[in-house]
Amino acid sequence: MYRVAELQKRIEADPRRADHELEQFVKSNEFPLLEADTALFFFWDKRSVDSIHLVHFVFGLESRQEFQRIPGTDAYYLPLELPHAARVEYKFEVRRGGVLQWMRDPLNGRQAFDPFGSNSVCPMPGYIEPQWCRADPRARRGHMERIRVQSKAWGETRDVYIYLPAEYKPHKKYPLLICHDGDDYRKYAGIRKVLDNLIYRHDVAPLIVAFTSGGAGRNVEYGANPRQAQFIVEDVIPAVTARHAINESPETMGLMGASFGGVTSLYTAWQYPGKFGQLMLQSGSFAFTDIGRHDRGPLWDPIVKFVNQFRADPRRINLVPEPGQPHRATRVFVSCGTFEGLIYYNRSMAPILRDAGMKVRYVEAQDGHNWINWRDRLRDGLTWLFPGHLWMYYE
Repeated sequence: MYRVAELQKRIEADPRRADHELEQFVKSNEFPLLEADTALFFFWDKRSVDSIHLVHFVFGLESRQEFQRIPGTDAYYLPLELPHAARVEYKFEVRRGGVLQWMRDPLNGRQAFDPFGSNSVCPMPGYIEPQWCRADPRARRGHMERIRVQSKAWGETRDVYIYLPAEYKPHKKYPLLICHDGDDYRKYAGIRKVLDNLIYRHDVAPLIVAFTSGGAGRNVEYGANPRQAQFIVEDVIPAVTARHAINESPETMGLMGASFGGVTSLYTAWQYPGKFGQLMLQSGSFAFTDIGRHDRGPLWDPIVKFVNQFRADPRRINLVPEPGQPHRATRVFVSCGTFEGLIYYNRSMAPILRDAGMKVRYVEAQDGHNWINWRDRLRDGLTWLFPGHLWMYYE
């Protein structure tokens, strides 16, 4: 705040130099300005505006916050206190001449992309982008192939992309991980690069990953839909195992997904108990009710029904021990952002899974419902489920 206060003093001392002072201020600073645990957002446009608001995606914080104007100028600012390690995606809402426009912060080049476009990003001082999500020139690249799967469940042909680790050998059996929203994980979370890096570092065991994406009705398909579970088990897995050697022991078969993709991952394991011993559930849309009805609309009806059933009998998805063999616990990785409206549901699911005898790792981050949050948790999840021989985790 002190830098804006100094700027105001200089402008008040000589209003004729206001534009010059603003130009120097913009040139000499990086935005948003970070001072201790406060982010200061700044907007200056020589075309006058009626109002400007910050629109962010932090659940629990007023979603539209109005900027203050520096008197005698067309410059505006907004200080916002945020957690030290927070990462916040945002836009500016600018009203000019009665016309409302959402725009990225013109003074901030940091962007995050998703299927709906892009947002500006404010990383607080404690947030550090993981090195393992950046391209490592030493890491050998895995191979990606596309197969066409004739789906009995959906009555159509669908594309599935298969990641093969760089060390792939046709005669060797590999673990298999099925990734929902695979196109988005590859495009917005850079999961292929992450797999290359973590396998190269021996943090994650070499594995095969099948990327599948929903159709035009993705939310309906992923919303605890038995046809999607059938598609995974009766269409996708046979198509992959027909081409590659897969270790089909439950301990080496996994499902993963984010948001509704987390729901369909858990639901598929529920529909086919004992089939999958590894689950990665990121910001799962696990809405439920203890009493009465939910208020999220009819799209969520099958999800709420399923999660209520699951909470009543979570042991159903546990691995069944073979005769004479010890119990093999299902391993589940759950993550969620503290800025998400889903945080309550995910916090509630973790102890239910543990109490049902599963081995659970639960992770929270000061981030929202977005692809970079999910990307940043990939090492935690993949090393928990498929640890490489150099990865050590102390419980």
